[in-house]
Amino acid sequence: MAYDETTYRRQADDQPTDPAAYRANTLAAAEQRRRAEQLDDPGDTTTTDVMRRVDADEDGRDRLGIHLGWEVVLLVAAAAIGYMLWRADSAAFQRPGLDNLLVTGAAIGLLTLGAGLTLRAGVPNLALGPIALAAALQYAEQGDQGLVKAAVPALVIAAAGAVAIALLILVLHVPGWAATLAAGLGVIVYDQLRVAPVVVQGDYDPTDQAFFLFGGFALLAVLGGALGTVGPVRRWLGRMRPAGDPAVRRGVVVAAPVIGALVLSSVFAVAAGVLLAAQSAGPIVPGTGLEWTGIALGLAMLAGTSAYGRRGGIFGTLFAVIGMTLFLDYQTRERFDIALFAIAAAVFGGGLVVTRLVEAYGRPLPATAEPEWNAAPATTGANWSPDLPETWSTTSTTTGRTDRWDAGPWGTTR
Repeated sequence: MAYDETTYRRQADDQPTDPAAYRANTLAAAEQRRRAEQLDDPGDTTTTDVMRRVDADEDGRDRLGIHLGWEVVLLVAAAAIGYMLWRADSAAFQRPGLDNLLVTGAAIGLLTLGAGLTLRAGVPNLALGPIALAAALQYAEQGDQGLVKAAVPALVIAAAGAVAIALLILVLHVPGWAATLAAGLGVIVYDQLRVAPVVVQGDYDPTDQAFFLFGGFALLAVLGGALGTVGPVRRWLGRMRPAGDPAVRRGVVVAAPVIGALVLSSVFAVAAGVLLAAQSAGPIVPGTGLEWTGIALGLAMLAGTSAYGRRGGIFGTLFAVIGMTLFLDYQTRERFDIALFAIAAAVFGGGLVVTRLVEAYGRPLPATAEPEWNAAPATTGANWSPDLPETWSTTSTTTGRTDRWDAGPWGTTR
């Protein structure tokens, strides 16, 4: 075998001739292989390793500029709807019409708060609407015994059911939307046991505390959004956000946010149902309640909460709920007769578009590496691998004349 056999020769364009570049290329290829082997290792599925990868890829340093900009759009839209409502009937902003608006806004706001909280926690609660309808039916039937006796059993059952569903999600590590949908279907069975509308028996009038009810919702929405801007809180709450293999268990660190989000959202849904029933001028009609689930989740996403979890804004929930409340009253006064399912579908579709915007522009800016003064020069050997055999070529790669010695600084090289 000839020493300069072309089979074992490295071409000039495949291998850098600079030793520093060779070492840098070798180290980079080895690091790339090590990372690939670590990610492809089927045995590396412990909770610690998974969470380390999640923290490395999703550190939670989200940008809030997209949320603040979108919230300005929501504020302008709510103001425009309010102006149209005022033009249609200015009495809507005078008592008692204003009190009804505020109570309706508080009820819708509680549902939206629950939806946004569970979305941030990565376990969207699809049972919100059925729970609210069940609470409304419970109050309609038992309201003559007083607000406390009618509402407390519903609160206890909703909280206990939320804990059971949370444990199901944590133990089996199944998607939150699937588990809560199963729970919602079970609640619908309870809702549809009635064959006729139920007349409200209680005499509780929430319009007497309309300003306090809506003010409480607004305070919770703004404080919750502001708290969600704190990096450690946002990361802690959004640990169920899909990252890597979504079927890999996340460990006990996600137990508290999952249980807390589902319990609070269910309690909010019960409170919303009681408010809607107490405010209703007619009987409560049995149904599914899924239209309110769609409106709540759609408003939460339209407010800037990501459908993937963790990301969310500050004032978006408040502005989105105000806009929806005004629109519902406006379309009722104008007799548009738009079905709630149609409104839910439109809002949900808009929320999906906003989720895409939030995910596209809410990511942290890519880190820029500082220049290394002793870094090796870039090479052109994109297809070179350190696994190739080490051989040397005797063919010169220099250009110009090779039949004479270079006279250097003591002569000429003409």
